[in-house]
Amino acid sequence: MRFLRLLLFCFLLPAAVLAQTASITGKVVTKASKTAIPQASVFLSNSSFGTSSGSDGFFMLNRLRPGQYTLVVTSIGFEDFTKKIQVGDGPVNVEVELEPKTIQLREVNISTTAKADWKRNFEQFKKDFLGSDNNAKLCQILNPDVIYFTYHKKVLTLEAETDKFLVIDNKALGYRVKFLLKDFKSDGIAEIISYGGERLFEELPGSKAQQKAWQKARDDAYYGSPMHFYRALYTDKLVEEGFELHHLTRYLNPALPPDDVLRQKINKFKSLNMIDSANHWIEVANMSKYYMDKVAQTPYASFELLRQTKTPGIFAITFPNYLYVMYTKKRDENNYRDIFRPLDMPNYEISVITLTDNPPVAFFDKNGIVINGEPLYEGTWSKSRLSQLLPVDYVPSEKR
Repeated sequence: MRFLRLLLFCFLLPAAVLAQTASITGKVVTKASKTAIPQASVFLSNSSFGTSSGSDGFFMLNRLRPGQYTLVVTSIGFEDFTKKIQVGDGPVNVEVELEPKTIQLREVNISTTAKADWKRNFEQFKKDFLGSDNNAKLCQILNPDVIYFTYHKKVLTLEAETDKFLVIDNKALGYRVKFLLKDFKSDGIAEIISYGGERLFEELPGSKAQQKAWQKARDDAYYGSPMHFYRALYTDKLVEEGFELHHLTRYLNPALPPDDVLRQKINKFKSLNMIDSANHWIEVANMSKYYMDKVAQTPYASFELLRQTKTPGIFAITFPNYLYVMYTKKRDENNYRDIFRPLDMPNYEISVITLTDNPPVAFFDKNGIVINGEPLYEGTWSKSRLSQLLPVDYVPSEKR
């Protein structure tokens, strides 16, 4: 039976990431009168593909890799337009109809917008959003004034959003990233950071030496990343690319209270200025969530995790419990609170994937980008921030 499943998998699976290119063309018009809108910003979110509509409203994005993209169109005075588009080997045409923007007054909470509070929130935001690695030190937010913060003291959670492009120069990777940030949330107790939004990558100008350094840094960011992993998974090149996958079983630590209880205890003793008691509960919060972990000895093969879908170029990954991902071509010396590492294992990069949907499944495209059923990452991948972010169309310059 296992042989038949393997045979079927090999028959259905492409031999390598496809090199064909395609294009998206269209016209930007007003929804009511169908009048052309010139100079609208048109881009594919999380990619390096962007342009502007012409005087007649027409636009073209070409030389695209097959995959699923989010087309984003913005223009002053109009609501943003977004649409998911599946790109195959041929051209795609779309008509973009924009509606006038409804002006809304933003409520201002004085307690969260005082200068001292804003500065503190911004410093936390930079660490959580940009990262804290060497690349992050070379990232600069050019227009921080467009960020709106809300800090919830009772639950130790920071939220942020923008209604204009947040512009970041990543001088480590050589990109200017324009980000329409939505739903940023940093949970101080659970240590979970989540955010969404649309983003466009633009190449920064640089000398030949700088371009060469940026290319190496981009390759460093790519190898071992989730994008690299999903591409290796669907092309059945896990071992060749340095990935080893194992089934992980965990047992929750009964001595660790729920997150909401920990928040209440920490806030209570901080408000009473009882520092020793507050520090005690902070130490409790830093305990591992699990008291026992078991990693299966036999690694998974690609076909045991990968599923075909009805949509060409879209794949599904599914597994029970947790997926323990080892990347054997890099080391990570960080000590992650909830990541089990056998004593006889070298300090490889370790990440744990949890599928949060029910049933447990996530969908991804040929670019190695998850498009539905966003997984939860722990370990090495959990520390990846904008400082390490690459456009979805990125292709490494060298084989490692």
